[in-house]
Amino acid sequence: MKTTKLVIGIISIILSLLVLFQSCVAGLANSMQNNGEAGGSAGMLLAICLLVAGIIAIATRNTTGNGGFVAAGFYIAGGIIAFLLAGGYGDLYIWSVLSIIFGATFVIGDTKKRK
Repeated sequence: MKTTKLVIGIISIILSLLVLFQSCVAGLANSMQNNGEAGGSAGMLLAICLLVAGIIAIATRNTTGNGGFVAAGFYIAGGIIAFLLAGGYGDLYIWSVLSIIFGATFVIGDTKKRK
């Protein structure tokens, strides 16, 4: 599970940059169209959650504490919020589902490790 945590952590840090840039463009488009959607802001929140969870995943991959559950909490919370607020920002649905999958991986991995 150590290698998995490291790989998912690195992927989520890189992915957070992509989501952040896409969200800036989506937020700008929402502002220009004045459509009242919050997809850009939700994407920025997801990018921050991905970044924080990735850092926690990498930093706590060798410990026996609750770091995996904390990272999973950030992944799942960010994914749910982004999924609910995506609106017309179609890529955000993909990133939010991926974030929830990362969170589920951490929960399953840490639960199996404790047994």
